[in-house]
Amino acid sequence: MVAKLKSGDRTITAQTFVIAVGGRPRYPDIPGAVEYGITSDDLFSLDHEPGKTLVVGAGYIGLECAGFLKGLGYEPTVMVRSIVLRGFDQQMAELVASSMDERGIPFLRKTVPLSVTKQDNGKLLVKYKNTETGEEGEDTYDTVLWAVGRKGLVEDLNLSNAGVTTFKDKIQVDTKEATNVANIFAVGDIIYGKPELTPVAVLAGRLLARRLYGGSNQRMDYSDVATTVFTPLEYACVGLSEEDAVKQHGADGVEVFHGYYKPTEFFIPQKSVRYCYLKAVAERTGDQRVYGLHYLGPVAGEVIQGFAAALKSGLTINTLINTVGIHPTTAEEFTRLSITKRSGLDPTPASCCS
Repeated sequence: MVAKLKSGDRTITAQTFVIAVGGRPRYPDIPGAVEYGITSDDLFSLDHEPGKTLVVGAGYIGLECAGFLKGLGYEPTVMVRSIVLRGFDQQMAELVASSMDERGIPFLRKTVPLSVTKQDNGKLLVKYKNTETGEEGEDTYDTVLWAVGRKGLVEDLNLSNAGVTTFKDKIQVDTKEATNVANIFAVGDIIYGKPELTPVAVLAGRLLARRLYGGSNQRMDYSDVATTVFTPLEYACVGLSEEDAVKQHGADGVEVFHGYYKPTEFFIPQKSVRYCYLKAVAERTGDQRVYGLHYLGPVAGEVIQGFAAALKSGLTINTLINTVGIHPTTAEEFTRLSITKRSGLDPTPASCCS
């Protein structure tokens, strides 16, 4: 490998190479995007207040940025091209969006940006278009933040010189993180078709090192990876979304247990409990194995982390509802699930303790 350093080129030889260069945010191909827009990489190093901010993109990065900007007292608006939180359970995604809207974060739905220009007063004029109606509009902002996805950093590596094949700016690997070329491996956001999450990359790299140098045979399990979207009202999940469960097992083979709840910690500060909701997506018959767990509410990541281990160990509805909950916690709401969507009964709690 030839590395370009400040001091000049350096040739490096090794028995094994691991590519873990990750990715960087994308910019849309429109006038003014690069000149006047920023990404999440830049947001924390601004030398001025972001002020009124247009966040373009409704993935988890876009929603998280909009959420904390609002919490800091600024005015974010989220522009959504198609759907919110693509790849996540869409019922939960819409509840997340509704909870943000309730907190005063507006959404421009079915809208794409057309151009960004800087005005004489320093404001940014953004022109945009509704993809359904064709109607065009414009508004001025202090900051435009692009959150339209990330790309793998393969362009500068000249991987073709070593015979490593790429696909859609990513590297395809097998179950051992090996590329198509012997002794060249890849982990993290640079590999194709795997969850782009820091803990996933860390564990995959650790397991790869153990296999290469520690005599281990353990491979990375990329299924049922728990994750959290750190929006003002947090959303955490593990396993299949309701849509994916139906695709894999059919509508008649899936039972969804769900319910709204009232977090005790929301009572005194009188926070809204309108969108505090959770559900278990499960097998309809037999042992009713749980395919997925979804939770919208406070400390979502803390709640789902423990359940993730249970789900990967074969959690069933019978085990879940026969587990004694710790009271008063929000995590215990999973042990209280009894109403199914199929029943048509109201999942709204009648008492203060759900």
